[in-house]
Amino acid sequence: MGNWGTIMDVVYLVCDASSVRVPYFGTEQQLFSGLMSRGNGVWDRTRSELVFKSEVRNELLGCIPGKPFVIIEENGSLRLGIHGFFGRPWGKNTAGVAVPSGPVAQVKADVAAFDTIPLPDKFSESWQTKLENLMRSRKYSLRTQRAYVYYNRLLCRNMQKEPEEICQEDITDFLATLEKDRKYSASSLNLAISATKFFYGRVLGTKVASERRRPRHDGLLPQVPSQEEVGRIIDTESNPKHRLLLMLAYSAGLRVGEVVALRREDIDLSRGMIYVRQGKGRKDRCTLLSEKVAQLVGGHCAAHGAGDWVFPGQPADKHLTIRSAQRIFDKAARRSGIAKKISIHSLRHAFATHLLEAGTDIRYIQTLLGHTSIRTTERYTHVARQSALRLKSPLDTL
Repeated sequence: MGNWGTIMDVVYLVCDASSVRVPYFGTEQQLFSGLMSRGNGVWDRTRSELVFKSEVRNELLGCIPGKPFVIIEENGSLRLGIHGFFGRPWGKNTAGVAVPSGPVAQVKADVAAFDTIPLPDKFSESWQTKLENLMRSRKYSLRTQRAYVYYNRLLCRNMQKEPEEICQEDITDFLATLEKDRKYSASSLNLAISATKFFYGRVLGTKVASERRRPRHDGLLPQVPSQEEVGRIIDTESNPKHRLLLMLAYSAGLRVGEVVALRREDIDLSRGMIYVRQGKGRKDRCTLLSEKVAQLVGGHCAAHGAGDWVFPGQPADKHLTIRSAQRIFDKAARRSGIAKKISIHSLRHAFATHLLEAGTDIRYIQTLLGHTSIRTTERYTHVARQSALRLKSPLDTL
């Protein structure tokens, strides 16, 4: 079989009475190519592994001389045979199977840690270029371009097929895996469907994904912090730059990508407005500039030089990253002791909900948020406090 194990760290063999299964890990390309070339293994795309008959176990072990490997016996109960695994010492269990002297739970965790290593990539650079060029010609946003490439690459990798080989059943299996194993939401599944429909319909020119039905959206209401909780989050932030970022996100109802990308010219102090350039859907809009924020912006910009960005990053010619802003919020929320499961986007939810509770017309809120459909804005009516909307339970009128 050749010395295919020279670049490997660990090999896994899952054995039972009828078969030996070899999961694929991305660092084992030479070994795996050799195993597949033998021709007597069957690829199980659901489990992402090669399946051999049980009698070839010793032959498989022979191809990895001197390399660490793990044998997982599954004959009724889990038993582990660890050979040179992370330098752990040998021990013996009552069944005579060699195990490490450390806790078996730790070994299981080590084995499970390799489950996330990807399969070989089947979506070539040429296909990616064709997909990206077509999206650019239609002025798709960079975020959409990345998502479409990601899902089409993930489909081909999971199915271990080239794009030309993908069929309708493959896409069905792929979407089922995203929902079952990765717990993707209906929105994420819809994005995956849009990505495959665009690529196979527009780039490949086939109808493989044309009949795909979209899942219904989850009827989940957003977690919205109260005004008192928002105040606590802001008060716990001592860094002036980070504090201003949180205040802007809440006071103007900005998405995290919008607040970090604010330019100084986008803040109109004289008119008390913020211009959001090329927001979601490549749409411009105007939103509120809080009087308290307006008092802080001038000093903040003066303290950070004459650059374009309100929140410069590293290097200063680029704006603060979205992930940095998320971490700023997460740390402030933890310090505030709020038990709700919230993110920086919850400040946008809070902006809309608190305006609605204050009696602001929902059409005006729709404009401030940049929603195309009023139905998107109407979900905040379900989380607004009923007392603020002057509604009472029928029981209170008895």
